[in-house]
Amino acid sequence: MGKIILVTGGARSGKSKFAEDYTLSLRADASLPAIYIATSETFDSEMEERVSLHQKRRGLEWKSVEEPLELAQMLKETDNHLNQPRLVDCLTLWLNNLIYYQRDIDSECAILIDVLDRQHADVVFVTNEIGSGVVPEHPDTRAFRDKAGLLNQRIARQASEVYLSVSGIAVRIKPSADRA
Repeated sequence: MGKIILVTGGARSGKSKFAEDYTLSLRADASLPAIYIATSETFDSEMEERVSLHQKRRGLEWKSVEEPLELAQMLKETDNHLNQPRLVDCLTLWLNNLIYYQRDIDSECAILIDVLDRQHADVVFVTNEIGSGVVPEHPDTRAFRDKAGLLNQRIARQASEVYLSVSGIAVRIKPSADRA
């Protein structure tokens, strides 16, 4: 069974860079690329710039696939006998996409959790920790924050390791021995 690893932190905390490096370290065969599953969609120039920065940072060590909605299915499709580790960046954008496309969030999250129980290759998830700030004023924003927090908790329970990235420093907050 593959390891499930969750990397969380605030905006520009260094979580994606840490997750990329960690995922590459999980490769059993360094001649095979790790798989980068991008959940973002670019709707404006600012988001295009963010995506571009992530792409420039990655080299030939990565095979990238874009999947903004069908994350569970993509994890099934990329879980191969070569045991290539996968990096999902990020859960928060995936959740945003589910809301935008009016998908059933609870159902989609349950399917994802179920798929994680059957993964053979390692999966590293990046997610934003958005619950540490002030309570948002708008009900829709509060609902999003709550859904993101609950999704993060569910993935953290599944995970064998959880890391919190702050100011470019990732700290393990759930060691391997604590797998649920």
